[in-house]
Formats: sequence, C-alpha cells, structure tokens
Amino acid sequence: MNGAAVIAEILRREGTEFLSCYPRNPLIEACAALDMRPILCRQERVGVGLADGYTRVKHGKRNGVFAAQAGPGIENAFPGVAQAFSENVPLLVIPAGLPLARQYVRPVFRAADVYRPVTKWSALAHSVQELPDLMRRAYHAMRSGKGGPVLIEVPAEVWEAEYDGDLDYAPVPVQRTAPDPDAVKTAVRMLLKAKNPLLLAGQGVLYAQASDRLSALAELIPAPVVTTNPGKSAIPESHPLALGASTRSRPKMFTEFMAKADLVLAVGSSLTRTPFGPGVPARKTIIHSTNEAADINKEYRVDHAVIGDAALVLDALIAEIGRQKGAGGGNALASLKEEVAAAKKGWLAEWGKHLDSEEMPINQYRVIRDLMRSVDRDNVIITHDSGSPREQLIPFWETTAPGSYMGWGKSTQLGYGLGITMGAKLAAPDKLCVNIMGDAAIGMTGMDIETAARNRIAILTVVFNNGVMAAERDVLELSTKKYGALTVGGNYAKVAEGLNVAATRVEKPAHIAPAIKDAVRVTESGVPFLLEIVVKEGYDFSRYPLAGL
Repeated sequence: MNGAAVIAEILRREGTEFLSCYPRNPLIEACAALDMRPILCRQERVGVGLADGYTRVKHGKRNGVFAAQAGPGIENAFPGVAQAFSENVPLLVIPAGLPLARQYVRPVFRAADVYRPVTKWSALAHSVQELPDLMRRAYHAMRSGKGGPVLIEVPAEVWEAEYDGDLDYAPVPVQRTAPDPDAVKTAVRMLLKAKNPLLLAGQGVLYAQASDRLSALAELIPAPVVTTNPGKSAIPESHPLALGASTRSRPKMFTEFMAKADLVLAVGSSLTRTPFGPGVPARKTIIHSTNEAADINKEYRVDHAVIGDAALVLDALIAEIGRQKGAGGGNALASLKEEVAAAKKGWLAEWGKHLDSEEMPINQYRVIRDLMRSVDRDNVIITHDSGSPREQLIPFWETTAPGSYMGWGKSTQLGYGLGITMGAKLAAPDKLCVNIMGDAAIGMTGMDIETAARNRIAILTVVFNNGVMAAERDVLELSTKKYGALTVGGNYAKVAEGLNVAATRVEKPAHIAPAIKDAVRVTESGVPFLLEIVVKEGYDFSRYPLAGL
C-alpha cells in the first residue's frame, strides 16, 4: 500500500466515520476506498469546524479529521484550526504538502511550521515508513492531557511511496491521570470548612462524561454550580443547584452567588482569562482542578491544586467527603435549593417583558423562549454564533441534558457555529442540532449551508436578521453615521432556497412557534432547514457586574 492507503487504514482502525475535506488531497480517494465518506466543504475553516463539532459530541474518544490541499487549502484552514486550538478541541488535520525538496524554498507555505503556534503538536512526514509512528503520536497527543488540534503534513512523495512490510498499528487509548490522594484530602477539608463554597465547571467535565458526578458532589457539599462558556450543560441547568453559564452576559444569580462565595472549586477548566467567560473575583480562595499542570497559577494565584481527569477527581472528592463529613446535611441542601430557585425566579421576572415580547421587529429573547418551548431539549444539541447571539442565548437557554450545548468563545470567529453544528449532527444523527447565528455570521460562512443540503446533514439554522452589525455599534459611530458602515442586509431565506435548503422568513411573533415546529419536521425528514427571523437590533443583555474583576 502507498502512503495515502496507510493513513486511510489507520483512520479506519481509529473509528473514523467520515473525512471532512477539500480537494486536492490523496487521502480523500484512499478513505473512500475504505468506505469512509468524504464530506467536501465550501470553505476550509468550515471543514475544520465539522471535525471540531464531531469531536466535541464524541467527548474526544473519537476525533474528527480534516484533509486539506497543499498550499492554498491549508492556508485557508488556519482560522478553523486557530479556533479549535483556543477551545482545546482534539482534532486531526492532514494537509498535503509540497515535495520535500521544496520545503525550504521561499515562499513555500510549510504547514507543519506555520501551524505550530495553534496546534498541540505538528509534524512533517519525511518517509512513508514513519507514518504509523507519526499517527500514533498524533492520536496520543489528542487523547492525553489537555486537548488540542494536531497536524501531520504529508509531502507528495510520501503519499505515493510504497510501504514496506505489514502495517503494525493498534488504536490509541485515552490516557487519564488520577489525582494525588493527599491533594484530595486537603481539598475536601477546605471545601467543608468554607461557609459559601461554589463549584465552577469547565468543558473538561463534558469530555470526561462526569456530569452525574458533578451534580452528586454539589449536593453532597452542598454548593451551587456555575459553568464556563464551553462548560455549559456540564450540569443540566434544570438542576436545582445550577446557576447557569457566563460569557459577558450571565444569569443574575450567577453574579449573586459568585459575589458571596468564599471558596471556588474550578474543575475541568483552565481558568483562562477571557472577555467571553466567567472570571473569579479577587480575594476568593481557589482550588483548581485540571488535567494540565501548566494551567495552575497561569492566570490566578491558586491556593490549592488537584491535577487529574475530571471524572477521577470528582470520584475521589465524593469518596473523601463521605469519609470526612459523614451523614446529614439535608437541611442545608434543601435551604440552598430554595435560595437558588428564588434567585432564578426573580431574575426571570426581570426579563419577562423580553421573553414574552410581542414587539416588531421581533425581540430575540422571544425567539429563544419559543424555541425552548417548542423542542425536546433532552434531544437537542444547540450552539450560538459569535456576537449578540452568543450573549442572548447563553444566559437564557436552560439545558436539561449534559452535552446538549456547545459553547465556545476564547476566540470568537463569526460563522464558526455552522460547521460545528454539522459535525455534531454527524456524531449524533438522532439529535436535533441547532445553530443560532446573526446576519454578519451567515455572511462569513453561509454558503456552507449547501454542504449540509448536499450531504443530507439535517441541521436547523436560525438566523437573527437585524440588518446591522449591532455588536459593533458603539465602536463605529461616526463611520456608520457618515457612511452606513455597519449596515448589512439580505433575505437569507431566499439565499437558502437558492442553495437547495428549505427555508422560512418570520416577521411576526405569533408565527415563531409554528415555524419552529415546521422546521423541526423538515429536519426529521433528513434535510436541513433555515429559519430566518427579522429581529430588532437588540442591545439588552443580561449583564450584571462582578465586583473584584
């Protein structure tokens, strides 16, 4: 077999279900020969997004793969890989490369070198014989410690060369790190001593499939739970101790309980400072649990650390609390649940006029309310796009099942939600997969809804069309006044129909819920749907300041 066949066979053994790609790359034909479906995107960064969303829904146990053309193809994929890197998503990128003899002739684009800052590991293949070892290292990098994209650049002669001998390759297992027992004991003593402990969960809980353990720990202490943007749904937000997730916007009770917390246990989170995630206010005692030792004291002064896989850490904490605390504590748990419920009720009452709004153009929060009421949230995977849709959706969309929300935002590229939603649908074909994007976001990647139609990837795309880049209004005042710089426009339902995607345009609040139900029925037939909602500019966000940030 040649180099392309070697890599394809390794991908098959690793359980690869499809190859996200854009020609030319010899791997595409080699994978098709082994019954791995190629899904050709319209734009390379969307192709990376397909691999990203698939990996997230598979919890990193299986990894999405993207194959790009040498030169312009892999050059054009950079934004997608950079986004995945910022989100620690373990996916595999395999670009074709120019011949080895030209690798250092200017101005050749050397992917393995250029991508090093935005990958966990990257390499250039020099011979066909080293391909199994390179692939083994790539999968080990993806399946151990903190996740991240990896890249193997394959030059032309390596694709074509014949492999000598039998292929010796077995799938690479996921490697997990267990916590130090002494560190666990200390953490539990600190938790039980705190007057107002609070749990902060990141996406590591989702990758570890440890949501049940997180809920159990919260009830055992007891302590309320907040989540990061990518950690949203790590605890179902229908749980009585869940306070929701945070980007710049957040539920009010998130702010209230964070303000009075004297100790924060962060688990499955890097605690990276970002404008699009929760911060920990000053003068809080911090226990930081992550699977990456380099995260400790990276951004915050940490009082105690517990290194390990989130599931193993939570198991150890639960067992140790049982030993140190003993029975009892039911009254404290019941009281805390009542306190959280009252705070949540008060916050939702403040926002009732938006959630129940009859105004035209339509209020975005009315759309979110009707969407929550119209779908089975236990069977949904939903994501936002960058900008206002993220700020509007994250606080108010109440998750009911772990992994039912894909949050992202350390980098915030417009249009990224479309690709990851397609990847999620490929990973979970029985789920209703929804992305909510604005008119600026669909302008970036919207042609790839045709990719969904062509490949029968039955996603639901909801477009908030307000005819303006509303999130930028405060920074382009003069430019907009003089030249209309922020104005964008279009009838996206008509665009979708031209790309073979069924679509509806909604302009009245009363039509939202019926349109959603019709859209879901179409996706259930196996094809995508685009629901365009004509909305107001929308500058009301659930933003409550956190003192000490």
